[in-house]
Amino acid sequence: MSAWLPGAPCTPRHCARTPGPAAAASRVRAVGRLAAGTLAVLAGVLLAPLTAPLGRAARERATRLWCRTVIRAFGVRLRITGTPHDSPRLVVANHISWLDIPLVAAVLPGRMLAKSEVRRWPLLGPLAARGGTLFLERDRLRSLPGTVRDIAEALRGGSRVVVFPEGSTWCGRAHGRFRPAAFQAALDAGAAVQPVRVTYHPAGPAAFVGDDPLAASLWRVAAAGGLTAEIRILPPIPAGRHTDRRSLARAAQNAIHTAVASDSANRPSSSVHQCVSSIPAADSSPRTPS
Repeated sequence: MSAWLPGAPCTPRHCARTPGPAAAASRVRAVGRLAAGTLAVLAGVLLAPLTAPLGRAARERATRLWCRTVIRAFGVRLRITGTPHDSPRLVVANHISWLDIPLVAAVLPGRMLAKSEVRRWPLLGPLAARGGTLFLERDRLRSLPGTVRDIAEALRGGSRVVVFPEGSTWCGRAHGRFRPAAFQAALDAGAAVQPVRVTYHPAGPAAFVGDDPLAASLWRVAAAGGLTAEIRILPPIPAGRHTDRRSLARAAQNAIHTAVASDSANRPSSSVHQCVSSIPAADSSPRTPS
């Protein structure tokens, strides 16, 4: 693992908690949700080639429908606040779970920035590549300028690009610093930045942090029962308001984290808020999802 890669001190033991028996769905229902969610994903993989001849608008409608189907199949309710815009923008969001990807795509479909390892995943790797995903070689710092150029070209070409600039998943109550590299692409392309806040209620089941196995996370989401995913589309940051990537990254980070803090202040506190101060840095995850 390269020293410059971002990481979070959140761990499954402290942050990814499953609701008590009274709030959890029955085992039979959980198995049904897991099967339905898996089938929805596979259906998208099989049908994706059929969307290739369609125009961008039609492909985006198909992506929204598929992602909302996947979310609902896992038993997750979707709540949307704010109005999405169709103009090419750099969409940036906080990162909590693998669920963030279909959640954002269900509202603001676009070209995702993902770690290069995703390209080699069975089924989903080829699907991501065909869908225009931009891949980042995380272990090769010298490749970063090329990735920034690719993002800028996509924005200039009229595409929406989705980035999770924390670089790793956090528990949803604690959060990380936004890395500024992707924001340089918005400056180079003269594109606005669209901050998006992602939250889950309750927070524990959705958190995919530390060395949490994907299978365990999938089961936790399917078994949660009553899990609600909320995406809040915040006011965009117009092109030209900031002249350097660091101040632009801070502005987007402040907008999203302020919204998270405001939302958290209206709910009872939990020990998960303390995960940053109570867990040693040595426990940080080596995984840095897209």
